[in-house]
Amino acid sequence: MTQAANEHASLPALSGGLYAFFFDVDGTLAAIQPQPDAVFIPENVRQQLQQLASLCHGALALVSGRPIAQLDALAAPLAAPAAGVHGAERRDAQGELHRISLEPEVADALQQQLQQAMEKWPGTLLEAKGMAFALHYRQAMQHEQDVLELAEQVVKRFPALALQPGKCVVEIKPQGIDKGEAVRAFMREAPFTGRIPVFVGDDLTDEKGFLAANAMQGISVKVGQGSSQARYRLPDVDAVYAWLERLLLQIKQDNVGKE
Repeated sequence: MTQAANEHASLPALSGGLYAFFFDVDGTLAAIQPQPDAVFIPENVRQQLQQLASLCHGALALVSGRPIAQLDALAAPLAAPAAGVHGAERRDAQGELHRISLEPEVADALQQQLQQAMEKWPGTLLEAKGMAFALHYRQAMQHEQDVLELAEQVVKRFPALALQPGKCVVEIKPQGIDKGEAVRAFMREAPFTGRIPVFVGDDLTDEKGFLAANAMQGISVKVGQGSSQARYRLPDVDAVYAWLERLLLQIKQDNVGKE
C-alpha cells in the first residue's frame, strides 16, 4: 500500500476548480455481483451522475472493461463519453467512436481455443467482447491457475495481445490499450481539456488510470483494500455513493456563490 492511499487519507473537498471526472463501473459505481450480467447501478446514483455531468459541462466519462453498449445500458438514461474494453473502444464527447479491433481470423481462433479449454472447468465463464476476452473464475476459484495459464499460452501465441489481470478475472486485449491511455485521450479533447482529472476505480485495471491522473496533478481514488498508486481511498461502493452526494452539494454551493 502506498502511503498516499492509506486508510487515513481523506479526500479533499473538490471546490474552487474545474474538474473532469472518470469513473470505473464494476466495484466503483456498482457493487460486484456473482455474474457480470447481474451488476447494476442504482437509479438514484444514475440520476446523480447525470447531475454531475451537467454541472461539469459534460466532462464526465465512464472508463471500464465493459463494452460501451453495456455501459450505456447500466447508466441509462445517461449516455456519457465512455471508454470500453479498457480503452479499446472510446466514444468522445461529440459521440464519435474510436475503436481498435482484432483481425477477424485472430478473434475467431482465440474464441475457439478459449471456449474449448474453459468448457472443461465448470463455473468459469468466457466473455467475448469483440476486441478482447474476459476469462472469469469468481465461481470456480479452484480453476484460477488453470485460467491464468491458459491466458498466458494465448498471449504467447498472439504477440499483439496482452494480459490484464483483475478481480477473479484475467482479460486478453490488444497491446498498448489501458485506462490511462483512455484518460489521456479524453484530457486532450473538449470539454475535458484544461480541467483537473479525478479518476475513481477499484481494481488492478484502474492503476494505469490512477497513474495518468497523478501525472496531471489530479485526484486518484482507490475503492476498497489493496496496494495502489492512488493518492486517496474510499472503503467501498457505498462510500463512493456518499462521496458523490457530498460532491454534488459542494459543486451546487460553489455555483450559488458565483451567482
